[in-house]
Amino acid sequence: MIEEYPELALERFDKAEWWIRYVTTKIKRFLKDDILEVGAGFGSFTKSYMKNFQSITLTDMDDNSFNLLKKNFKDDKKINVIKSSVADVNKTFNTILYFNVLEHIKEDTLEIESALKKLNNGGYLVILVPAHQKMYSKLDKAVGHFKRYDINFFKKNKFKNAKAIKIQFLDILGYALYYLNKIFFKNETYPSNFKIFMWDKVFTPFTIIIDFFTGYKFGKNILCIYQKIDH
Repeated sequence: MIEEYPELALERFDKAEWWIRYVTTKIKRFLKDDILEVGAGFGSFTKSYMKNFQSITLTDMDDNSFNLLKKNFKDDKKINVIKSSVADVNKTFNTILYFNVLEHIKEDTLEIESALKKLNNGGYLVILVPAHQKMYSKLDKAVGHFKRYDINFFKKNKFKNAKAIKIQFLDILGYALYYLNKIFFKNETYPSNFKIFMWDKVFTPFTIIIDFFTGYKFGKNILCIYQKIDH
């Protein structure tokens, strides 16, 4: 995982409120108290689900993100902020979350295996990643993405004591916007606040509907959920 995530990227995507609520709604039935969120960044996703739970652990290896998480949640007793890899966390959880984190980790398969070991039996590992390696861009490189994911990574990889119970694409309109942006703004690294606003506030409400009616068959992101099972 990169140790110095560009703060500008976090600040801009932190404003994507529609998108964050959309993702949280898609995974809400897999959120069980005693949650670990890996690479929590600014805590953007955390804020969208935290009120429903009493035990949440946040971890981030980036110094700036770690310090910001400590500051943002210093008055919330139910949230514990640590600086640790998932393999070194000394407890187990009912849900482990990776929101746009796995793509920053070169040994991603090993990371999934480590996370599954930290799950209680019946618990859930929730992973959200950017889709389609062919869409790899200057933004991906700038924020430390090793790759974007093809869906077969999740369909073909089998993990001990785990089963994939949901694998689907999200954000079909976001894919079109990302593709057009890559063509017409080749030299742009970070999307402007205006572009984030348009994608989130204008297009995401429509993409929620279109994703549903197209059966989550295509999109800019992949959502995969594993359940820990005891053989």
